[in-house]
Amino acid sequence: MQEIVIDANAKEPREINRAIKKAAKEYDKIIIKNPNAMHYMLAGLTDPVEIVIEGSAGYFAATMINGAKVHITENAGWFPADNMTGGEVIIDGAAGDGVGQGIYDGTVVVRRNVGSRTGEIMKNGTIIVGGNSGFMSGLFMMGGRIIVLGDISDDAGESIIRGTIYVLGDIKSLGKNAKIEEVDDEDKKELKELLPTYGFELEEGKYDEFRKIVPRSKRPFYGKDTEEG
Repeated sequence: MQEIVIDANAKEPREINRAIKKAAKEYDKIIIKNPNAMHYMLAGLTDPVEIVIEGSAGYFAATMINGAKVHITENAGWFPADNMTGGEVIIDGAAGDGVGQGIYDGTVVVRRNVGSRTGEIMKNGTIIVGGNSGFMSGLFMMGGRIIVLGDISDDAGESIIRGTIYVLGDIKSLGKNAKIEEVDDEDKKELKELLPTYGFELEEGKYDEFRKIVPRSKRPFYGKDTEEG
């Protein structure tokens, strides 16, 4: 495997992104040193390259990528993997609000806690949160799956249209159009196959403790809450 190291120290995001896109045409793996929580790193990258960011990334890390496999070894700011259309983003630390906002496909993994509005308006793909997720997780979710191994905060699944939010910990409250169901055997099989792939090893009995948040109605509604489907 051919790899290259890019030092981001004292450079602007536009300069670094140009260097990354050029290197992605020639190398299989790119290591970025001294990222210093730079914003917009990897924005619009469309090559199937492996990238390791050694440190923390700022806002909108890996926004609008398609095909790259990104590993951030520390934390990320708001909106990592925003509008990703394919690929993989793994964050070893925590992340801010809007993780995986609007993703069309691919997988986002945050090993620790995340902020609010996780998976907002996501269309497909998978988001895994190893810790807790903040308020309005799954806001206007249109498809895909969110898996939270910790607790989920207020208004979970607010105005959810399609998709599933799996929660192992506590659910503080639900948003409009959201309801809680027990996981079935097919759900548990899916979780057992997926989670160990990303290093989340759970005891067998833990899979029985998951619950899932799904849409109550196939049509979102506004105003007075109702049970009509």
